[in-house]
Amino acid sequence: MPHLPDAVLWSIPAFLLLTALELVSYRLRPAEETGDAGYEAKDAATSIGMGAGSLVFDALWKIPIVAAYTALYELTPLRIPVLWWTLPLMLLVQDFFYYWSHRGHHVIRILWACHVVHHSSRKFNLTTALRQPWTTLTVWPFYLPMIAVGVHPAAVAFCSSVNLVYQFWVHTERVRKLPRPFEYVLNTASHHRVHHASQGGYLDRNYGGILIVWDRMFGSFVPEGEKPVFGLTKNIDTYNPLRVATHEYAAIARDLRAARDWRERLGRVFRGPGWQPAPRQEAPATAAEAAPAHEHAA
Repeated sequence: MPHLPDAVLWSIPAFLLLTALELVSYRLRPAEETGDAGYEAKDAATSIGMGAGSLVFDALWKIPIVAAYTALYELTPLRIPVLWWTLPLMLLVQDFFYYWSHRGHHVIRILWACHVVHHSSRKFNLTTALRQPWTTLTVWPFYLPMIAVGVHPAAVAFCSSVNLVYQFWVHTERVRKLPRPFEYVLNTASHHRVHHASQGGYLDRNYGGILIVWDRMFGSFVPEGEKPVFGLTKNIDTYNPLRVATHEYAAIARDLRAARDWRERLGRVFRGPGWQPAPRQEAPATAAEAAPAHEHAA
């Protein structure tokens, strides 16, 4: 078993330092366009609380996930060693599957119920990066192909943690656009602001983790133009971490109770977050009501 560090845990001091620096920068120089201070105390506290909670819940979810990964790893005869040259390839492949996991968590409602937590803040600062879901049990299936070809589960976990650490810095308005070569290849703060925006033209775009090239390849890239408006299309008015973590699951449950048939129930769970069933046309009560008006006159 390769001994690889948890990049997220090792990076926590850097997260705290950079967040403090960003907060000070807003105190010294508010946003030029709006005078916005960048931070709101309750919002930031909620984001930090969600991040702390995710560490606890992720530790619990690791038990069944590690069991499933280990079982598949033992079944496959393939083995890819963790070497200086294979690890970058693993990071590249993990980033590819992260793109599809991220995209799936936007277009399938039951997966969106997990990921919506990360988009629920109307602020966009480094604490937003910490606003992580508590139900990440929906993520692990996307990385099964890596295990199937012989990547050790510990190496997959390491690559995932590196990907998450990279994305911390892109949650800010303090960094404008980088030189064009970086913007073309990497996920940057500019690209990720688009991803967190709630305007129609920005919705469901720029899913990349470390690289933005996947979005360019698969038609989901949009450059930053107009100033993004952050949050959800229907924002939630709560700072309660438990409600933030579960509000979309509760909405799904309400829709399932009100559903008229199994087709609608399946749509409410597995179609897109904004999906609505086609309106049902009421059948006429009697044959006389169904007859044309001139027949009534006769």
